[in-house]
Amino acid sequence: MRAFRFLLLFVLALGLAACGNSKFKTYRGPEVTQVQVHKGARKMYLLHDDKVLKEYDMALGFAPVGHKEFEGDGKTPEGVYYVNYKNPNSEYHLSLKISYPNPQDRAYASSMGKSPGGDIFIHGGPKKKIYQRDWTAGCVAVSDKEIERIYAMVKEGTPVYIFP
Repeated sequence: MRAFRFLLLFVLALGLAACGNSKFKTYRGPEVTQVQVHKGARKMYLLHDDKVLKEYDMALGFAPVGHKEFEGDGKTPEGVYYVNYKNPNSEYHLSLKISYPNPQDRAYASSMGKSPGGDIFIHGGPKKKIYQRDWTAGCVAVSDKEIERIYAMVKEGTPVYIFP
């Protein structure tokens, strides 16, 4: 009986330890009312009203200057967007989809006979090491540990302001 109890406690302890390593965190603080991305400074801020809750260093698309116009241009969009989907099975650990392209982005690309692209996310890092500052296809990238916290804090529908 004593061995059985020990085994049961051991299995429970292993289970609890595994839960502690989950990429899904909980957040019970103030609501994030907006995300601000400052491309030039390579900073992202999570705000509640006008108060900064968290600040993160980040990477951008491989051609970061200017507004994203077309698929494959390597630029990160600029303007007001929204988090419209939380992806728990992202290729990049976890990710928050940004509502790019908006109607204006689509209209401009169409007028030029091109696709505006899409699939712009705030996401974690790749599985392999990257040795350049800006490496995404137009997304905003932070570390896996950081995206776990961001994913817990930011809800679908949160506005994302992306500044030059």
